[in-house]
Order: sequence, then C-alpha cells, then structure tokens
Amino acid sequence: MLGLTPMGIVHTAISLVAVAAALIAFFRDKGIDPRNGLGKTYVITTVLTCVTGFFIFQHGGFGKPHALGIITLLVLAVAWVAGNKKVFGRAGPYVETVLYSLTVFFHMIPAFTETSTRLPVGAPWASGPDDPNLQKAVGIAFLVFLIGATAQIIRLRRLRRALPAAGAQTA
Repeated sequence: MLGLTPMGIVHTAISLVAVAAALIAFFRDKGIDPRNGLGKTYVITTVLTCVTGFFIFQHGGFGKPHALGIITLLVLAVAWVAGNKKVFGRAGPYVETVLYSLTVFFHMIPAFTETSTRLPVGAPWASGPDDPNLQKAVGIAFLVFLIGATAQIIRLRRLRRALPAAGAQTA
C-alpha cells in the first residue's frame, strides 16, 4: 500500500488518530489539554507515533525523521513539566499550551513529506523532502502554528485576567 511497510501502516494509523484528536481539541477546547480524554488520547498516540517511527528505516539508518521523534518526545516531556510542576512559574500554562501545539506542527512535517512524495500515485506532488513546494507547505504549516499559538496565548491571558474579577464578584 503506497510503499508502506506493515510497521509504516501501523505508525500512520496511530499518527492519524493523534492528528484527529489534536484537531478536535483545537476546535472544541481551543488547545490540547492533557488532563481530559481527548488530550490524553493525543499525547499517548503522539508518543506511540514517535516510538513506532523509530522502527521504520525506509531510507537507511537513523535519520531526520528519527531525530524529529526524539525532539517531539522531549517537547512533550517539557510540556508535561510545564503543566504539572512549578518550574516555569506563572508562564507554565503558556509554555504547556505552546509546546503541545508545537508537537502538532511536528506531526505535519512527516505527514506532508510522506503524503506529497507518494501521492498522486505515479506522479507525486513533491520529489523529496528538499522539494521547494514541500518546503513551502511546511513553512505555511509553521505560520499556522505561530498564528494559532499566538491566539492561544491571547486567550489564556484573557482568561487569567478574568479570574480575579470573577473571584471578586463571588466574595
């Protein structure tokens, strides 16, 4: 199936669940909250996506996709720390939110690369990871991440400002 190994098929299926969970979370919750079911699904399937990706060697040995998997796991870990420890102080919720969103952008890099170098069958849209069209698509995805992260930060700031006012009314 499109040159995918059995592990590649499993990896792709898991990653599609992760991306779907992220998209639903963005629309429903305005971000990924690892404390609810959808957020937990996203985090678990993202970890599984990274782990299964370590067993795919279509282009030789350890490469950029494997490095991206390691970086994604590290970013997930820092996001967890930001949301559960006081290391980042008042910035913790912002760091957590932006980093979880960053991992969604990380999903887009191999998603765009693998899709555009395989489809349409027989005449793929991109010749490889260095294809200028593919790099433009990834650049646009990064711009969408920046816009989304900015919107999330603005939303969190508004919520934080509204909390003292709501507390004063109930006292």
